[in-house]
Amino acid sequence: MFLDLNTPNDITSFTENKSAGKVNFNTTSSGDYLTNENFKTLRTNILFCGSDIKTIVLTSSRENEGKSTIAAELAKSLAETNRKTLLIDADMRKSVLLRRNISSQNFYGLSEFLSGQAELNRVLYNTQNPDFDVIFSGHFPPNPVELLGSERFKKLLESAKEVYDYVIIDSPPLGTVIDAAVIAASCDGAAIVITPGKITVKEAAEVKEQLIKSGCKILGAILNDIDAKRTKYYKKYYRKYEYTPSGKRIK
Repeated sequence: MFLDLNTPNDITSFTENKSAGKVNFNTTSSGDYLTNENFKTLRTNILFCGSDIKTIVLTSSRENEGKSTIAAELAKSLAETNRKTLLIDADMRKSVLLRRNISSQNFYGLSEFLSGQAELNRVLYNTQNPDFDVIFSGHFPPNPVELLGSERFKKLLESAKEVYDYVIIDSPPLGTVIDAAVIAASCDGAAIVITPGKITVKEAAEVKEQLIKSGCKILGAILNDIDAKRTKYYKKYYRKYEYTPSGKRIK
């Protein structure tokens, strides 16, 4: 039997920031100046998508395209502009974010919440940034698609939108399993992470088609790990002059 999301315990977890604890969230990106600038550009593009785009799911065609890191960095970047942001790790099959940040087996996450085993204040974690919260995937369930397609998940997103400026959702690769399309049906927008040279045009087109079928607005594609002449030029330029993480030239 599911818990009612509209109970005082669940609503106040968001509005009064009642949480399961605090984690020192790790995105594992390089954090160099160029990387930070790229994420600022991505953040700006998201902001220009419109004020009605608040819940955004990220997916990819295959594993290891950098989707989870990009989702985490995007959420962190949005929070750094004083926009209250929630990151939901909805990859309940093979979570990358969980392995990076939670070592204990005694915890609750999204799977426990959606299956009615835990209330929201048992799965919502604060981070080192007061505007950045996260819900991890939880223990891997036997029925992730059913949980993600439930009314409970939809109500979770609806409640989160009332409190957070943005909700960023990391999902499994859509080229492998259908989870991301199920999630997208409850979201305002979706973005596809693509690694040029790693996937085929056909694979990317199939992911796009699945998202279109879900009825979700496709915000665009995020190219990761690109090796362009312009990128090489700027890397050479910044190595020559040596910039601090904030972008100030020190040499």
